Amino acid sequence: MQNQKLENLLNLALGAAAGERAESGNLAVGFNDAERTWELIVKHSGPLDGMLAELRGRSEKAEATELLNGYSILNVPESAIGQVSEYPQVEYVEKPKRLYFAVNRAASASCVPAVQVAGSAYAPNLSGRGVLVAVLDSGIDYYHEDFRNPDGSTRIAALWDQTLGKVFTREEINAALASESRLKARQLVPSADGSGHGTAVAGIAAGNGRESGGQYRGIAYESELVVVKLGTADPLGFPRTTELMRALDYAARYAAAETKPMAVNLSFGNTYGSHDGASLLETYIDGIADYGRLEIVIGTGNEGGGSGHISGTLTGRNPVEIELSVSGYETGLSVQLWKEYVDEMQITLVTPSGQELGPLPPVIGPRTLNYAGTRILLYYGEPSPYSPAQEIYFDFIPRQGDYLAGGIWKFRLTPERIVRGRYDFWLPSSAVLNRATGFLGATPDTTLTIPSTARKALSVGAYNGAYQTYADFSGRGFTRLSGQVKPELAAPGVNLMAPKAGGGYEPVTGTSFSAPVACGSAALLMQWGIVDGNDPFLYGEKLKAYFIRGARQLPGYASWPNPQLGWGVLCVRDSLPG
Repeated sequence: MQNQKLENLLNLALGAAAGERAESGNLAVGFNDAERTWELIVKHSGPLDGMLAELRGRSEKAEATELLNGYSILNVPESAIGQVSEYPQVEYVEKPKRLYFAVNRAASASCVPAVQVAGSAYAPNLSGRGVLVAVLDSGIDYYHEDFRNPDGSTRIAALWDQTLGKVFTREEINAALASESRLKARQLVPSADGSGHGTAVAGIAAGNGRESGGQYRGIAYESELVVVKLGTADPLGFPRTTELMRALDYAARYAAAETKPMAVNLSFGNTYGSHDGASLLETYIDGIADYGRLEIVIGTGNEGGGSGHISGTLTGRNPVEIELSVSGYETGLSVQLWKEYVDEMQITLVTPSGQELGPLPPVIGPRTLNYAGTRILLYYGEPSPYSPAQEIYFDFIPRQGDYLAGGIWKFRLTPERIVRGRYDFWLPSSAVLNRATGFLGATPDTTLTIPSTARKALSVGAYNGAYQTYADFSGRGFTRLSGQVKPELAAPGVNLMAPKAGGGYEPVTGTSFSAPVACGSAALLMQWGIVDGNDPFLYGEKLKAYFIRGARQLPGYASWPNPQLGWGVLCVRDSLPG
């Protein structure tokens, strides 16, 4: 029996055998096998103290991190999840998902220099001073000169390393910087950016270019930085949505305590969900966006040029076949089919050898299919209280050996009772798939990653600032069902020079790096409005509206807004009131 307070993926994970869960790429995320506990995202309408006391009274381990606006992250024994869902204050429960990481030229293309000249016609030397820039990412190389003041002290106001479970203060970082070498500094503040991703993001948004003599200066070069290194227990090293939510909660509370405006940068995402802004992560972001004076900027991901999405519309009685090429060396794969609950259709899975599995009965809940060396876990879901969409989820796992049965798999959709007919298939992020795996005839639209689908986020795509052309890898809109304009705009994201962890600079490409261009630019507008007293309400949706008004339109597009570039490309100069 399906527990309707639990999301579909969590229901499937709880019903799967231990071996199936362990071999799946998604089902085990959030599960601690050693302790038999789950990390859960919970939306609730009242305090959870009574529930936690009951759990602990049974000598079971139960922990909760209460976030803002009625959200919490729980760690509870698997055997207690049913009890959690029965608690009247609990409205809905989801499991974590993995997140995937998706300047001088960028500044010029985005009309930034014109607002950074003292006494200019547009603004008096906007530099981000007085505005906090929060970078929630893989960490930061705090030793890099670009994150230091002229006297060598740090520009980082706080550094929370989730992997170490510690917040390093400005004073602690300065003490480390005063030591004789990087090695001795690491002994005092052992936080490091292993991938370099967060260092590049922070540098584009707010680096001061000190190591390059100002040549590779970021956008908000006088903003203070609040950095969260996202921690993870994930065996593949990817952060989780729960860690992001904790980081957002920390950043929002920090800005409120300091009574300063803050621009927040998120440069990662995933493909799981209906892409309509309805998941708990997305609604949580919408709520945080209304807390204090924040602007949350999210990149749309790098799935636009891939083959991980296909959509269409069923009409009449004619079936449609969706073809999926699976590499011979794929170790696991999930496929999401999202449709409207009102539409009824038969679904038949056709194997590479032509064997037909189905038609699959539309029975709510899990079932298992087998073909050669591949097992398919199938889950028919129901609409949630937050979305009318219905999900049918397929999890392909190896049954024998290490790999799935490769070849062309087909999903045959046969109309029965069609009202609207829209269907969408998504694969996992291309970062974890072989290049040969993907839909044949893929649809590039609605490839923006979650959580850039959050309604109140400023969602940013990428374009090539040197050639003034759309970057084809950039995730495209619009959102599913609601058709909200996402991205709102695009910023330069091709071959940007950014600080390199360990020292120096390197070119970087992706919406991971177009987002911090917009984030730093948001800090400039917030300085002009809030810090300099020109508009104390210049944040949130109002700031987004200013950016949209000032966006430039590139040649070659018949209509605006469009799924590639939204309302246009970022132009800070034209976004300020004339």
